[in-house]
Amino acid sequence: MEEKDLLKLKKQIDEAKSEVQQLKGRKEYLIQQLKKDWDCEGLEQAEKKLDEYKKEVEELENRIFKQTNELKQKYEFGED
Repeated sequence: MEEKDLLKLKKQIDEAKSEVQQLKGRKEYLIQQLKKDWDCEGLEQAEKKLDEYKKEVEELENRIFKQTNELKQKYEFGED
């Protein structure tokens, strides 16, 4: 291998190391934000919480739909 090829590889390795460090920093920041904003220790816990919230939203949507229909029936048919 020629010297210029080795220098090119060294540069690529250095750039990759730098990118890895940036990604590690970003990961740490995001984990801190997850803990601060949602009180989750990690992605697995956040996914569980997300599933719980989805279920809660679905239940609320169903209640709203049901109550809206009840109101429509009550007032469309002249019931007091």
